[in-house]
Amino acid sequence: MNYDLLIDLHKNNPRQGPGSEEMSLKALSFIDITNKTNLQIADIGCGTGAQTMTLAQHTQGQITAVDLSAVFLEKLHIRAQEKSLSDRIRPLERSMDDLPFEEASLDIIWSEGAIYILGFEKGVQYWSRFLKPGGYLAVSEISWLTTSRPPQLEDYWIKAYPEIGMVSDKIKVLERNGFTPVAHFILPPVCWTEHYYEPIRQGFSSFLERQQESEEALELVEGEREEMAFYEKYQSYYSYGFYIARKWG
Repeated sequence: MNYDLLIDLHKNNPRQGPGSEEMSLKALSFIDITNKTNLQIADIGCGTGAQTMTLAQHTQGQITAVDLSAVFLEKLHIRAQEKSLSDRIRPLERSMDDLPFEEASLDIIWSEGAIYILGFEKGVQYWSRFLKPGGYLAVSEISWLTTSRPPQLEDYWIKAYPEIGMVSDKIKVLERNGFTPVAHFILPPVCWTEHYYEPIRQGFSSFLERQQESEEALELVEGEREEMAFYEKYQSYYSYGFYIARKWG
């Protein structure tokens, strides 16, 4: 897949994965930030920064917004300036498996819909070193909602992301890697349809125009349409789980 095409398709969208401000705030409500004024937070795989803005508006401290795409980070920077938050948010163009933070330096690591790039367990293990003892990890991760699924659905997701698993599987990963689970919940369908898929759908025409309706661009749009139809058909079997856990110590 052409990475530049993916960036161009998603760059004008508020989110690059399922989620909503309401769900970000719900996750944040399980983290003890009372009277904490100098929090050190990393938002990893931040995209264009919808959740970054939410964190900045509802916490006190500094947020490092990490993404590999300079295009996404520029969009985030513009948003931060518009909301007078640029002094609180530091964009960082960096791979999520090569982070520059000092060990035990962060109070919160946040990642919505991005940890799958590393793999859930690998991401939990690697990012853990940067959290202070007692620090929080808050991540959303694709998860099964039922113990049995249609074969075509299971085949699709196992090929796309072999680490997909039940909520209980994700909690076990957290527990065996030095975390105490604090809370978890499932993202509702509106996080997929209204907040993620609809903005993509509305941008198809302008994207294809920018790309002069190239074969690759047309294939990408068709793939996105297929994914949307797939979710509409099978949404009762899978979604993103949001997992909040506290590092031992």
